[in-house]
Amino acid sequence: MTETAQRLSGPAQLGLMIGPVLTMVDSSIVNVAVADIARELHTGLDGVQWVVSGYLLALAAGLAASAYLARRFGALTTYQIALIGFVAASAACAAAPSVPILIACRVAQGLLGAPLVPLAMTLLLGRQGAARRIPIATGLLFFLAPALGPTLGGVLVAAGGWPWIFLVNVPVGLIGLLALRRVPADAAPPGDPAARFDPIGLALLAAGLTLALYGVSRAPIASWNSPIVIGTIGGGLALLGGYLRWARRRAQPAVDLALLRHGQSRLALGLSVVSSVVAYAAVFLLPVFTQAVQGHSTLATGLALLPQGLITGVGTALGQRLATRISVRTLVTAGFVVLAATSAGLLLLHADTPLWVTAVILSGRAVAIGFGITPLLFAMLGPLDDGQLADGTTVFNIAQRLGGALGVSLLATTYAAFSRTTDPVTGFHHIGVILTGIALGAAAFALFLAPVRQPRS
Repeated sequence: MTETAQRLSGPAQLGLMIGPVLTMVDSSIVNVAVADIARELHTGLDGVQWVVSGYLLALAAGLAASAYLARRFGALTTYQIALIGFVAASAACAAAPSVPILIACRVAQGLLGAPLVPLAMTLLLGRQGAARRIPIATGLLFFLAPALGPTLGGVLVAAGGWPWIFLVNVPVGLIGLLALRRVPADAAPPGDPAARFDPIGLALLAAGLTLALYGVSRAPIASWNSPIVIGTIGGGLALLGGYLRWARRRAQPAVDLALLRHGQSRLALGLSVVSSVVAYAAVFLLPVFTQAVQGHSTLATGLALLPQGLITGVGTALGQRLATRISVRTLVTAGFVVLAATSAGLLLLHADTPLWVTAVILSGRAVAIGFGITPLLFAMLGPLDDGQLADGTTVFNIAQRLGGALGVSLLATTYAAFSRTTDPVTGFHHIGVILTGIALGAAAFALFLAPVRQPRS
């Protein structure tokens, strides 16, 4: 382990994790407050939906600038400024007197929050890339956040009203900013004043991500063959394809695609996206099942989802130990086999199944996902040097966002179709079969990973 890694204390790790957790919680926390916002700000639900969609689309667009900002100003400085801006935008959201102003503040919140996840990963990995151990907090908080959002949102709305879902970011964000003082200045390469700005590449990438994600998000509502969905997804993919061609001809593109030039990195990236789809599909679809079919409250459902975040942290700790003794190929393959077995457990869920059974099944899936995080990050980011790490983590987050949104949207559409032709329970069981098949397919592809082990620290 490097000297920098040794000095990355617990408070420093906390400061680096608070920003990503806040941005991920804010992706889902507003969902439970949509009706309250519409009522208090005197508008329809359609308008309030842009409070959710505007934030998610701004997050995607902002990712395009993350790598350049890290190269130009340094990862730590950019992270600090982004977190300050995110906290300020959160306070503005809480004080918004109308929906248009709230939407504008949410867009600002998304743009400012976009760099937090990839830059936190860059700083947590530090010098020497993924050869360094992944902090346990990474697995714990990154997977706890999506489950925490709806639960926390329900509690805050009930206790103090919808502004509190934004105000809570202020004290937590300030704690994160104070903890950042413990992060060493050499945790990542410093800024380079000579770094070139790539406005054309940035425009292609940001517009492509925004259009593609908007189309994917609209598909379950408007149908996949609607003109708006086909047009936005097609236009987004065309722009992203244009960026791939543009980036190959640029010495310093908006986001360096060096990660995609390594075969093992491409494979590990694809497997991490599949893992994310299989994990988050259940997080998004289970609340629908537990509330609409089983009749549980939002709070009860949220509490059932919480243990998986904690168990993922245990799985990540286990993965840290195993990754130095067992090859990446063996560990990741075994993880997907276990994930397939626990996904098959979704077939046990019925209208009268107790919530604790759901929590146990999700916890088993979390163990499998958790101990696959470390070896996949090692295989994906290991070939990159320090200067390419911010670009690599940005590519990783872009792939996760695109792949995850597409996978969840397709599965949500499939679930709705099965529920209409059969019944919701049978439809959910079909999703369980599909997730099991995806995990088994990923296990087969994992056999092509190199039989290498992560170096001991």
